[in-house]
Amino acid sequence: MTPHTTASVSTHASPRPIPADFRLGVATAAYQIEGATHRDGRVDSIWDAFCRIPGAVVGGDSGERACEHYDRYRDDVALMSDLGVQVYRFSTSWARVQPDGRTANAQGLDFYRRLVDELLEHGITPWLTLYHWDLPQALQDAGGWPARDTALRFADYAADVHSALGDRLTNWTTLNEPWCSAFLGYLSGEHAPGIQNPQASLDAAHHLLLGHGLATQRLRELGPELSLGITLNMTVPDPVDPSDAADVDAARRIDAQHNRLFLDPIFRGVYPADLLADLDARGLHLPVLDGDLAAIATPIDALGINYYHGEAVSARPPADAPLSSAAPSERPKLSPFPAGEGIHAHPRGLPLTAMDWEVQPEGLTRLLVRIDEEYARPAGVTLYVTENGAAYTDVVAADGSVDDADRAEFLRLHLDAILDAIDQGVNVKGYFYWSLMDNFEWAWGYDKRFGLVRVDYDSQVRTVKASGRLYQSIIAARSVPPTAG
Repeated sequence: MTPHTTASVSTHASPRPIPADFRLGVATAAYQIEGATHRDGRVDSIWDAFCRIPGAVVGGDSGERACEHYDRYRDDVALMSDLGVQVYRFSTSWARVQPDGRTANAQGLDFYRRLVDELLEHGITPWLTLYHWDLPQALQDAGGWPARDTALRFADYAADVHSALGDRLTNWTTLNEPWCSAFLGYLSGEHAPGIQNPQASLDAAHHLLLGHGLATQRLRELGPELSLGITLNMTVPDPVDPSDAADVDAARRIDAQHNRLFLDPIFRGVYPADLLADLDARGLHLPVLDGDLAAIATPIDALGINYYHGEAVSARPPADAPLSSAAPSERPKLSPFPAGEGIHAHPRGLPLTAMDWEVQPEGLTRLLVRIDEEYARPAGVTLYVTENGAAYTDVVAADGSVDDADRAEFLRLHLDAILDAIDQGVNVKGYFYWSLMDNFEWAWGYDKRFGLVRVDYDSQVRTVKASGRLYQSIIAARSVPPTAG
């Protein structure tokens, strides 16, 4: 059986203009680049603790040094300025701002003041993410995201960050990819804190959403002029055989557990009924209390979409070896879906990145159209592609250059896919490539490189790759180059 495939991204023989109000940026995350994990008051996050578990991270790597951005941020901002980057999406480290999860650390806040000031001096718009997975270990010791109190603590943390940066930046994102925090962290065990408990993962998912809602309410009170939002990683699940009811149901279940679990409470104030039924059949539930869903549905201004690939799913296993997205770390892992039994991903013969992720740009077009029509447009919410990128095995030439043609083409194809969505009327206003530079890639350690800029982890020398120069030219020309051939 041949997995279901769809049309490719449109082709064009001439440069394709990018709308004047569309912003082009790059993204990073604190733990992945900062280093300095135990300086100036910062203490362990869950990722510091997780990295010390034998077999948890490929190569036994950690973010202790990473890209030394904590000390090299001025050079990194200058590099972004040279590339012409308009917007920089970064995260504050909760473990740096509130090492105990409760008390503000003046030195930690001061670092982010300096970073934001440096960005503004270079004409780069700062775009803040409050949480990119680095929960203070002290809060994990008190129960972590499965504990309701963590959501309350998150709102207080948002207020502390606002006290330092609220006069300097407008764009605030509460959470990055709560699906990963909940289900990779508390079910599969692939990510920190490495727990494997289906009910705990659902408790975490609900409290992450509650934390988002409470933080949004708090920030709205503190800064009515702010643009507030959340970033979700989403997939496009296609049934391998659209005429097979079991395959269609497998795609429905993935959509419910990956996409609608977060979209529906944020935009509609309810959890999907089919998801609740799937969970109930397995003795699982979401720990909703009175008022929770109203808080979660607090209106937002922006929705960030992180897209890397879709997937073809079936109720039957593939004939060939399945694609695996999990890092090859030594610790045993479970499925990240609490109702995922009997669902199998099938390869479609598409090109693969070094992560074994399929390159599927047209999936981004379909995703943007769907989210705009079903959720964002009725709510008056603007869409942004807040992460999109690819890991490839870079070859460093004798002169130090990196001709990463695959990554450059990935970038071009996905910008084309976004323009296809805009041509269909989708209100999407920005793109952030992941990542500005090679960095600590979570359970993969330093084994995979996504950056437009190569980082020599021994010398910390930064080298702009060919993909970075392509992006520089796209930003300067405000157009996407013609399709090759």
